[in-house]
Amino acid sequence: MAQRRTDFDLDLEERGRVLDAWVEKKRQIAVLECEAMGLMVEQISIHDADVAGSPFHRDAIYRSMVAEFSAAGRIPQGSIEFAFTDARTVSGELPAVWEAFAAGRISASHVREIVRASAIVAEAIRNKKADAGVMGLYEAAVLVFAERETAARTGADAKQVAAALVGETVTDRHKRAASERGVTVRSVGDGLALLTAVLPEWLAVAIADRLAQMARQVIRNRTGRAPGATPGDEPRTDEPRTDEGCDANRDEGKIFSDDTFATDPETDTDSDTEDVPADTRTWDQVQADLFADLLLTADPSAVQGGGLDNIHGRIQVTVAGTTLAGADDRPAELDGYGPIHPDIARDLAGRNTGWSRLFLDPDGMVVQTDTYTPTEGMRRFLRARDQHCRFPGCRMPVHRCDIDHNHDHARGGKTRIDNLAHLCRRHHTLKHPDIPDTHRWTAQQQRDGTITWHSPLGRDYTDRPTSRVMFV
Repeated sequence: MAQRRTDFDLDLEERGRVLDAWVEKKRQIAVLECEAMGLMVEQISIHDADVAGSPFHRDAIYRSMVAEFSAAGRIPQGSIEFAFTDARTVSGELPAVWEAFAAGRISASHVREIVRASAIVAEAIRNKKADAGVMGLYEAAVLVFAERETAARTGADAKQVAAALVGETVTDRHKRAASERGVTVRSVGDGLALLTAVLPEWLAVAIADRLAQMARQVIRNRTGRAPGATPGDEPRTDEPRTDEGCDANRDEGKIFSDDTFATDPETDTDSDTEDVPADTRTWDQVQADLFADLLLTADPSAVQGGGLDNIHGRIQVTVAGTTLAGADDRPAELDGYGPIHPDIARDLAGRNTGWSRLFLDPDGMVVQTDTYTPTEGMRRFLRARDQHCRFPGCRMPVHRCDIDHNHDHARGGKTRIDNLAHLCRRHHTLKHPDIPDTHRWTAQQQRDGTITWHSPLGRDYTDRPTSRVMFV
């Protein structure tokens, strides 16, 4: 007897058509973005000719050009300056990147990340610390990665490739960059201001992580319950994710199932909680209040809730044993972000007892940890292999992820390295058993750690583990 097709089956083809059309439009947009960059290259030629004719007015000619494009395109002048820099770099130094961009294989965001990371390679070539051919090696290595990954992951990979190609130049660059740290304030209207801190990346990541941990604790300490909730129910403690390495989605700042966790006076008779004011703040508001509280009072005040004093910011760093011992100065890796100065890694190692020792074969694969059992040893292996959530494009660090059985344990999946991977809460729930099959994702892992995700539309998406070794 033929099985009756569901409504989802009937419109599956239409859903696939919409997805394919969207992907094609994004490719076409990339092609148009490349054509727009080509026009900027033409303008650069005009600019250079103008400067050659009036060299004493170089600055005025440049400022006038930027102002013209900014006004015509209604785009901030800083963005226009970056666009001209990208156009000059890609057209002059990265021909293969230009070709991939023109074909729509990479987006403008990918190009931006590749150009930014190429700066230290160009600097090394100018200073005669690297051959001119190194830029071609950089370009080839980064493009292989960029054509299958997101712009955010491409940026992190490009930094690693550039650091590997120019050797110790990255340490000198980080030392110079650290001198540019500072804090600025800019009014944004309506009694609000933007406080911007430029800090070493490892410090900024640790600060953001500590704020997230503290906000979670504050939300857990809320004494009220959502209207209609039963005792024991807890408010959601999800937080905005920055999976793509970009600004947090502002719409996700208000993600609680109910922004008000007040006690309902009509249904609750607990006299101890009647006079407790409801904490109606969103995740973003809690973090902002904690940020101000910490800076102004040094310690969280009582109103922010207890249990915060022992929360510390977390970062994950990978460093070679020879570098840790001081035998060399190879850059260490701030996992999920990029290289950091080896002196910082050594200093962190001296202050922290939570370092894990890893043994790597010549190809960079982790073949052994201190122990190799289905307990802490396996978790150490997975942390080193995954670095971040293993859903394609997600960069949530492993310490904010769950270790998931790709083939559900309840359905016979074994607790083995090639069936385990880190997933952030958002992507973990995509494959949760309580999601209807018509909307549920599945994940299958190969022995090398590559994970293939199967979507409800029948599409396959592949995520490969990050390599620990780069060949140059």
